[in-house]
Parts: sequence; C-alpha cells; structure tokens
Amino acid sequence: MEEINNFEVVPCTESDYLKPFRVHYNQNGTKKSWDFIITDSWGLLFSPSHVMLLSSLALLAVYMCEWEKAKTQPPQSAEKPEEGAAEAAAAEAQEGQQPAPEGDSSSQWPPASAGVTYELCAGLVDKPDLSLEEIARQEVLEECGYDVPASKLKRITSYRSGVGVTGAKQTMFYAEVSDDNCVSAGGGEPREGELIEVVKVPLHEAMTFAYNERIPKTMGVIFSFIWFHNNMSPKYKISTNV
Repeated sequence: MEEINNFEVVPCTESDYLKPFRVHYNQNGTKKSWDFIITDSWGLLFSPSHVMLLSSLALLAVYMCEWEKAKTQPPQSAEKPEEGAAEAAAAEAQEGQQPAPEGDSSSQWPPASAGVTYELCAGLVDKPDLSLEEIARQEVLEECGYDVPASKLKRITSYRSGVGVTGAKQTMFYAEVSDDNCVSAGGGEPREGELIEVVKVPLHEAMTFAYNERIPKTMGVIFSFIWFHNNMSPKYKISTNV
C-alpha cells in the first residue's frame, strides 16, 4: 500500500464499473447540459467487542485529487509556522511530494499514503440475482474476514451520495460480530486489485475519530458513527467520547 508508481493518465472510454453520460435538457426555458456517472454501491458498519471495523485502502480517485491539487499549489516556503511534532508529521503525510514536471520520474508523484482513506466495508451492487443482504454478506467476508449470516444484517437506511456526479444510492447495514464470526484475515480480492487493511477503532474514540479532519474518511463513516452514538451507545451504555 505504501508504493505506487508507473502512472499514466488516459481517457476512460469504457469501464466495467462506471458508465459516463452527458445529458442535454431544458430547464425553465434555458438549455442546459450535465455530465454524470451511473454506479451503485452500499455501506456496512460493524461493532465487534466494543470496536468499530473499518476498511483502510488506497483509493485512486482520492490520490488523483491530491495530485491535481498539488499541481496548482505554489511552492512551499522553507519556513513553516511552529506546530507539534505529531501535527507536523500528519501535515507532511497529507501534503505528500510535489508532482513531477512533465517528463520527470514518477517517483516525484505524491506518496501512496496521499490516497489512503478510511471507509465502511462496501462494494458494488452488481449481482441482480442476490439480495442486498447477500451481496453485503459476501463483501464483509471478502474485505473483513467475518462470516455474517444475511439475517443478522440490520438495515439502517438508504441515502444518495455523490449527487452532483453519480447520484449513487447507498444502503447502510449494521451487524454485531464476535471472534466466532472471524474466519479469515480479509483484505479484499487481489484479482480485482484490492489491497485492504482492516482497522479497529475503539468505541470510546469513535466520535473523536469521526470529527478529526486530519484522518481521511468517507461521509459514510461519519454518518455511521453518529448513528451508532445516537442509537446503540445508550443501549450498551458505551461512551463514544463526545
């Protein structure tokens, strides 16, 4: 996960995962157009032994956004304002290296850590013969290594994400698991290029984790932690450190 190289940015003309479109339409008598992508996915939340389970992986879309941002930033001054050692290290990890001028070695691209993001166990809804619960069960086993019966998945809600570009509908589930459910180390499917690390967040640190802007995470993580704090913490009398 720490090494990334040999990048080549090319147009995306076809994909098994994304379907790009451009729509032309009239709105209140004004001609308009909009570009969008059709995709579909879902999210999942765990709470085993008072621990939240998340996936940590290098997301190329996040990495390329950091690369694009770095291209437009002016050179940094050699002098930096005083800050603590931990904060400085986190800032350097986030900033990464400046991208290479055209023709330079790809080693000057930001480090792979610039794309590492925490998210819920998730996957594409691409199996029409299976229910959302069965698809979720398969992804949980593949990514996190827990074998959870579909009947044990509690549906929380569905919501739209990326509404300006994808309009994807995500369905969030909740499951409580124990060591008895753990049958493998997880890590995703190598044949699909997945390289996933299972991360455990203690519940008493959940809300601090959710609101820490230095920790890159999806909105689904924040929403699910808030949901747990409001709905499950009182039941188990667990402090989520708010």
